[in-house]
Amino acid sequence: MSDLINIQQKLLPDVLAVMQKRYQILRSIYFAEPVGRRTLAGMLGMSERVLRGEVEFLKAQGLIDIASSGMTVTKEGLIVFRDLEGIMNQLSGLHSAENRLAELLQIKKCLVVQGDSDITPWVREEMGRVAVKQLDLALVEKRNVVAVMGGSTMATFADTMPSDFAKGRELLFVPGRGGIGEDLDNQANTICDRIATKTGTKHRVLYVPEQLGEEAYQSLMKEPAIQEGLRLVQSANAIVHGIGDALTMAKRRHTSDEVIEKITRLSAVGEAFGYYFNEQGEVVHKVSTFGLQFEDLAKIPHIIVVAGGTSKAKAIKSYMKSAPENTILVTDEGAANMLLNGSKAHLK
Repeated sequence: MSDLINIQQKLLPDVLAVMQKRYQILRSIYFAEPVGRRTLAGMLGMSERVLRGEVEFLKAQGLIDIASSGMTVTKEGLIVFRDLEGIMNQLSGLHSAENRLAELLQIKKCLVVQGDSDITPWVREEMGRVAVKQLDLALVEKRNVVAVMGGSTMATFADTMPSDFAKGRELLFVPGRGGIGEDLDNQANTICDRIATKTGTKHRVLYVPEQLGEEAYQSLMKEPAIQEGLRLVQSANAIVHGIGDALTMAKRRHTSDEVIEKITRLSAVGEAFGYYFNEQGEVVHKVSTFGLQFEDLAKIPHIIVVAGGTSKAKAIKSYMKSAPENTILVTDEGAANMLLNGSKAHLK
């Protein structure tokens, strides 16, 4: 396939340019549907006049439908879109970027989706879909315990989970941490419940505050029910989690002014599992949390991290300096460009 693409680039470059343009239109309609022509033109940076001709072509081919509510992708259009993904990623340089990024971060694998989730929110949905596929490939055992962390990215991951995900496997989804006091929709408990309900699988809850004072923390750790819940979480053979911006996460957790001053003074840029990392990957602060600890990751065979957007690049880089080598990172062009080039330039 790559040889054919190289030949086409030399002999028929215009054909490939048209194919890329129509793929981008189809992709944008799929993630924003139903979407109007004016909105789509703005998303793509294309004039309505030029877009009108392309949309009419896609409709004539049966790839999209046009209604008063907006444009949507047909079943045939979705098949074409999925079939084109690999080719388009190769043409855009994404495959090469993925390999370079994995080498830079010294982890098992990187997968980069087109776009920047800071600018285009539906890019996060695409990252979620890719993460679901990676989890599906990882769960080769008959019985699996999957730990899922909280956060808005993980909530999107849950939304992209297909109803037939179990495929005959016995799956138990467990929250990687407690979450009382956090936004309900983004709590790990809630996300596990949504995934289990959607896929017809099982889940457990960990109804304890995400963070407590040291005395209360040590007291609760002695409770048999808490210990049993933590043992179950620690037995996970796969985990899916995000990476947070340090200050954003601290404020979201209603952290004291004293601690915020500390992590600011010590230049924390990233956060995961209650650990705050500086740009060198050093832990500059840790909060006592109920659930998986960073050191527990060494025992988990399959680790999938989902984080994207230009604004997350420093957080991703800081965390990956300590991440296990078997980590798979699902990110977007926005973060990948900053990590590889230190700029927003397009990946090449």
